[in-house]
Amino acid sequence: MIRTFILLFLITFSIQIIAQQIEVCPTCKIKSIKEAVKKAKKGDRIVIKSGTYFETGIIIDKSLKLSGIGNPIIDGKNKGEVITIVADSVEVSGLTIINVISSFTQDDAAIKVKKANHFSIHDNTLKNVFFGITVQKSHHGLIENNTIASNATQEYNSGDGIHLWYSSDIEVISNKVSGLRDGIYLEFVSNSSVSKNYSSKNVRYGLHFMFSNNDKYTDNTFKNNGAGVAVMFSKKIKMFRNTFAKNWGSSSYGLLLKEIYDAEIEHNFFDQNTIGINVEGSTRIDYKNNDFINNGWAVKISGACYENKFNRNNFISNAFDISCQSKLNSNMFDQNYWSEYTGYDLDKNGIGDVPFRPVKLFSYIADQTPEAIVLLRSLFVDIINFSEKVSPVFTPDNLMDKNPLMKKIK
Repeated sequence: MIRTFILLFLITFSIQIIAQQIEVCPTCKIKSIKEAVKKAKKGDRIVIKSGTYFETGIIIDKSLKLSGIGNPIIDGKNKGEVITIVADSVEVSGLTIINVISSFTQDDAAIKVKKANHFSIHDNTLKNVFFGITVQKSHHGLIENNTIASNATQEYNSGDGIHLWYSSDIEVISNKVSGLRDGIYLEFVSNSSVSKNYSSKNVRYGLHFMFSNNDKYTDNTFKNNGAGVAVMFSKKIKMFRNTFAKNWGSSSYGLLLKEIYDAEIEHNFFDQNTIGINVEGSTRIDYKNNDFINNGWAVKISGACYENKFNRNNFISNAFDISCQSKLNSNMFDQNYWSEYTGYDLDKNGIGDVPFRPVKLFSYIADQTPEAIVLLRSLFVDIINFSEKVSPVFTPDNLMDKNPLMKKIK
């Protein structure tokens, strides 16, 4: 065992001695990044100094570090992909990459990783790009502290800020993404995490999951996107401490869940969205300790949603707290705070003595005839909601919170 350790130490030490630093700058012996990559050996570090480099098609086919010093700019001049990584253990940092061409036949990116493992892409700035960073069939990677911005206006001719495809064990941390189609997109991705990112003003979604399992996203902010986050056809997703804010539009929402199973949604903040959470065909989801404040609909439940639990959430000043399009209900609501609850607490235990029915009759009418929403604050609506509350006919008879809390949960 000791001999093995000594051997590994000597190999690592030898590599460190052999590894060289290659400098690239307008006045250096090597003026081209492509040339530096060609001359570099495995384990070398290429230092790219301040200046503007008009290059595309830079292929990293060996273990290297590309480090920008003094904010060097690589201008793709809208001619194609800029950096493509096809080797393991590559690090790219400190670069500004601009002008990546939009293509209808290729997903050209500022930085693309293909069938490579143990990579790190951090502290870069990407502007006016089609795709920012794409990762394909790669594993064990870090994408951290990058700023990605473009000027997308329509879905069909724009790409994503960070796009992961058929990959696993990827960490996406503290990136700022705006002006793309989807800020961050995970497709067939497992055992990965998305945390502390700020995704805003993207055309479609701030974050998008498709066919991805055993992932988590935490402490992110999704604001002013076409829609906040869409999680589709996935299972065992953990969604903790995220902010979904001001995702407004006729078909917008903070969070869309479609065909999702065994997920956890906890300690999230839904503020001023058309729909806080839109749920379709999703089962065994725990909603716990979330805040729904000033949304149009806090939670909108379509059909085929079973065995979901809503516990200790705050529903405050929403136009509609819960909308349910089915008279059948197997979802459980318990010990939530409802700002519209008008019951009493005679035994002073902090729990209302009268159950609360969060589904209003008018929510059915608004679903069927959206134009009717102009009547929301009218006396007519108050009367029909009160009549349904007294004698439920259209709303699910067992959809109620039997233990509504009297005070907001901190």
